[in-house]
Amino acid sequence: MFILDVFFDIEKIKNRINELKNIQNYPSFWDNQKEAIKIIDELNDKEDTINLFNSINSKFEDFKYLLKILQGSNDSEMLSLANELYSKLNNDINLLKTKLLFVSEHDKLNAIIDIHSGAGGIDSMDWANMLFKMYVKFAEKHRLKTQLINYQQGEVGIKCATFKIIGLYSYGFLKSEKGIHRLIRISPFDANSRRHTSFVSVNVIPEFDENINVTINDNDLKIDTFRSSGAGGQNVNKVSSAVRITHIPTGIVVSCQVERSQIMNRKICIKMLKNIIYQKEIEKKQEKINKIIGIKKDIEWGNQIRSYVFCPYNLVKDHRTNFESTKINEIMNGDLDEFIFSFLKNESKNYN
Repeated sequence: MFILDVFFDIEKIKNRINELKNIQNYPSFWDNQKEAIKIIDELNDKEDTINLFNSINSKFEDFKYLLKILQGSNDSEMLSLANELYSKLNNDINLLKTKLLFVSEHDKLNAIIDIHSGAGGIDSMDWANMLFKMYVKFAEKHRLKTQLINYQQGEVGIKCATFKIIGLYSYGFLKSEKGIHRLIRISPFDANSRRHTSFVSVNVIPEFDENINVTINDNDLKIDTFRSSGAGGQNVNKVSSAVRITHIPTGIVVSCQVERSQIMNRKICIKMLKNIIYQKEIEKKQEKINKIIGIKKDIEWGNQIRSYVFCPYNLVKDHRTNFESTKINEIMNGDLDEFIFSFLKNESKNYN
């Protein structure tokens, strides 16, 4: 029996899958859509766990077989194959072990991601767009859904974007991305092909239940309306339906432009505002500094949590965990699992 059986009660997971499938067959299953979606998310998560577990077992057996063949052999092709299989096996094991590190009560919630370009001019706007695409691809890889809330086009790329990642453990996966992300590369916008450094801030908050106890006084709100513009910069609304709300006591600013109705955009803004305020209250009560909201820092040199180097070499390094990887293309295509696992493992040490 594979050693991960010690950590995962596979039979219990299989039994839960059968229970969930039976629940889906109830005639009243879709009467409560929110609960139905939760059931589907849990079912997908349990099935993904079983599939990943089976994949690990299969790779492990293949790896043992290759090692047996390689005994007393110097076959470079077989050795390369064994190294590649070991790398894939290690990645799968880390992803499965990540589930053991989702211990916070908020980890199961949806995540709201807010991206803002910073120091670096148009390179920073391009970098913000690259990160936006990276997170969308990450969501696709993990069968999570994305919902755009706000998007402001820049000269190139984006000035800022707010979007929701929907699905079980969305916040648990993506809370590691909160902070300043630095890019070093030869700028495609520099006629002299000089190396540029760009900065983008990423904030990640959990989407709390609608019943959270947060009271917002209308007199504390500054509400602005403006015309919506689409992701391609095109005008998608000829009236001022987009909404920006500033919470005067805290300085928190939220925006939404995805709905054609100003009333609906305002409703979404208020919900996001409540989430952020509630988040800060939790932080104070638990006295765990920056565990939820993080320290607000300038989007510039010296404050980065992660650096992405495209030139003169390829390297992505997380400065909190010191984990690094040279797989630039894979990472920008949403392969963040190793960084997430390293962060969660480090976090569990800090808070145990």
